[in-house]
Amino acid sequence: MKEEKTTALRQRMIEDIQIRGLGEKAQKAHIRNVKHFVAFLGRSPDTASPEELRSYQLQMKNDGVSAFPSSR
Repeated sequence: MKEEKTTALRQRMIEDIQIRGLGEKAQKAHIRNVKHFVAFLGRSPDTASPEELRSYQLQMKNDGVSAFPSSR
């Protein structure tokens, strides 16, 4: 299995997810989604503008992926 380098930003995200009490599957899903956003953006996600985030959400919608979790 490929070992990921843990940056300060990644560690912060993991801690924030754990504080929210999300399970392991949800944690992995959040990390995977951030990786996709980084690939879309081409740089660290903490440098994204609101307009870039919106563009990504539109891209997800056009690809048939929900931009926001369901509220079930």
